[in-house]
Amino acid sequence: MQKTVLITGASSGIGAALALEFAARGYDCAVSARRVENLRTLQQQIQRQWPQRKVHVAALDVTDHDAVFAHLTAARAVLGALGIVVANAGVAAVGSVGTDRFGIDRVTIETNVLGAMATADAAIAAFRQQGWGRLVVISSVAAFRGLPGNAAYSASKAAIATYADAVRAEVRGTAIGVTTLYPGFIDTPMNDKMKSRPFLIDVTKGARLMANLIERGVQAATVPALPWSVLARLLPLLPVGVLARASSGGNR
Repeated sequence: MQKTVLITGASSGIGAALALEFAARGYDCAVSARRVENLRTLQQQIQRQWPQRKVHVAALDVTDHDAVFAHLTAARAVLGALGIVVANAGVAAVGSVGTDRFGIDRVTIETNVLGAMATADAAIAAFRQQGWGRLVVISSVAAFRGLPGNAAYSASKAAIATYADAVRAEVRGTAIGVTTLYPGFIDTPMNDKMKSRPFLIDVTKGARLMANLIERGVQAATVPALPWSVLARLLPLLPVGVLARASSGGNR
C-alpha cells in the first residue's frame, strides 16, 4: 500500500509537525489550511530535507464542505491514493458563556465538528473506493469533561470523538480503520497564551507520539499516554466546585 497522508489544518502546530514527521517516515503528503503561505514554507522545508517526497498544497477552509470533498478528490489524484487522512483543522477560543461570544462559539462548532465531519465523510468515501485507508480524528483531553471557559471547545471535541466511534463501528471488518487521538497540552500557537498548561510537551515529540499511534493502528489514545490516560478517567468524577477552582476562570 502507498505511504500517503493528507492533513488538514497543517499551516502550523500539530498539523505542520505531523507533516514533517510523516515525511521523515517516507510518506508523500497533502497539506491544507487557510494560510497557504505557511503551507508553501512547509512544502519547501519537506522537499529540502527529503527531495523525493511529493507534497500537494491546497488552500482550504473546512467550513466550506464542498471544498473539502473537492480537496480530497484532487489530493487522491495527485498522490495516487489516500492512505491516511488526518482531520486536524480546528480552532479554540477561551471565554465564558453569556459574555457576547456566541459567534465565536458557533465558528468553533462549525470548524471542529462540521468541518471534521466533512473531512471524515470524504475520507471514508475515498477509502471505500480504494478498499483501504485510515481516518484519524484529532479530538482533545477537553472531550472528557466540559471545562469552564471552554464550553464550546469541549463540546466540539466530545462530539467529533463520538462521531468517530460510530464511524469505527460502521467500517468494522473492513480494511478501513479509525483512530481517535486525544492530545493533552502540546506546545502550539493554539494554546501558547494560556496561563496554565500542565504536563506540556513540545510539538515535535507530540507529532512523533501521534505518528507512532497512527502507524500502529490504535483505535483511541491520549497523547501522551501518561498522565492523560489516568486523568481521562478522573475528570468525569471531579465535583463541579473542584473543577471550577482548578480551571481558575477558564484556562482550558
